[in-house]
Amino acid sequence: MISEERIIQEFMELVQIDSETKYETEISRVLQEKFGAFGFEILEDDTKERTGHGAGNLIMTWGAEGAEHAPKLLFTCHMDTVAPGVGIKPTLGEDGWIRSDGTTILGADDKAGIAALLEGIRVIQEQNIPHGQIQFVITVGEESSLVGSRALDPKVLDADIGFALDSNGELGSIAVAAPTQAKIKMIIKGKSAHAGVNPEDGISAIQVASKAISKMKLGRIDHETTANIGKFQGGGATNVVCDYVQIDAEARSIVQEKVDQQVNGMREALETTVRDHNASCEFISEIVYPAFSFNEHDEVVQLAQRAIRSQGLTARTFHSGGGSDANIFNGLGVPTVNLAIGYVDIHTTKERIKAEDLVKAAQIVVGIVQETAKK
Repeated sequence: MISEERIIQEFMELVQIDSETKYETEISRVLQEKFGAFGFEILEDDTKERTGHGAGNLIMTWGAEGAEHAPKLLFTCHMDTVAPGVGIKPTLGEDGWIRSDGTTILGADDKAGIAALLEGIRVIQEQNIPHGQIQFVITVGEESSLVGSRALDPKVLDADIGFALDSNGELGSIAVAAPTQAKIKMIIKGKSAHAGVNPEDGISAIQVASKAISKMKLGRIDHETTANIGKFQGGGATNVVCDYVQIDAEARSIVQEKVDQQVNGMREALETTVRDHNASCEFISEIVYPAFSFNEHDEVVQLAQRAIRSQGLTARTFHSGGGSDANIFNGLGVPTVNLAIGYVDIHTTKERIKAEDLVKAAQIVVGIVQETAKK
């Protein structure tokens, strides 16, 4: 049986460990102690030097006990948080919500997932619940464009289906689709000249960039696709015609072909405009992570639904607009959905989670293990 007091206490402990993305050293140490106490062999991979983060990814594999026939499971969470995440002071209010003091985030993203996982493991051990092989991967740098999972060696994975405990939304919600993301850098090179003496001899990179952007489809492209300009920088003194601008942008879609089409449209708008104004440009695009999409007939979705319903909750599916480590694990060949943990207003100082949702999340972990063992 899930212990509400125990999981709340552990969650409070976890969120008070500073672990802003890139600074995961201490939380990694604590998690290695906690998972080690279960008797698991812990592998910290060698990605730290490549990612520049404070730790490597943690990989633990729990051998099957009483259900050797069951599909091999993967559970994944991330140990880092966004800023401001230093000196978090959590409190449980009389309304049942856990919040910070309002000067920092809470860190439920994703320490609520970790707390649910740890409590679920304890209950499985305490009650001797039969289970197949279970692999746990706790990543660094999820909040830094999934840098930890992107650096993960796929050879360490040994799972048939996976579950990320890392989505906002009501408990019982399952993210069955999430978009691919293209990161885009556009550089426009014009020609400098004195803005007061001979501006006609210059080519304003700012003007060229602005005209190019005006030709791009941005925002909500369709129900599966978005695009955004995040940064526009360049120029200096007002008496100099600006000769250099850099634009940072992105495009997302659940359908890879739509991302390709959007990126190509942005490229064409830039290159055509630059050519018309005798400027030059560079257009650099990189796919950061792949998309994934499942339907209710897929095994990983059906298993999640059965587990959620077995705990008296309503199972719902939805399409996420953001990427997560689930995208990476799907790209590495492990069909993975992302489960809602119940936190709200993530990445803000208003972030909060209901204490009862921590309990429900741990129940879902146990339910997945039990449902898998039935197969």
